[in-house]
Amino acid sequence: QVHLVESGGGLVQPGGSLRLSCVGSGFSFPTSAMSWHRQVPGKEREWVAEIGSVIGVTNYADSVKGRFTITRDDGKNTVYLQMNSLKPEDTAVYYCRNIVTGSWGQGTQVTVSS
Repeated sequence: QVHLVESGGGLVQPGGSLRLSCVGSGFSFPTSAMSWHRQVPGKEREWVAEIGSVIGVTNYADSVKGRFTITRDDGKNTVYLQMNSLKPEDTAVYYCRNIVTGSWGQGTQVTVSS
């Protein structure tokens, strides 16, 4: 059974940083492309970033490019999202996803506010 657990969310001031983590189990993590998404109440879930397997090619939404970095540690079955220069509009619930299986984690809340 595929299981994804996000952590690392919280309250941060504008300009601050957070690092989100997503631990996967129940599937072959090293061969799975992974992604991060976010959702604000009343709006559709938005793709944020993705990282491929093996070589780890990355792609980012224009809204986060240059501020967010997605990485993976296959030895720990973990994908990370380093978020710098956070803005109030980054406030959302952040979800990780196994692109291969389509499975989602439960999400972690990120709030950017002074």
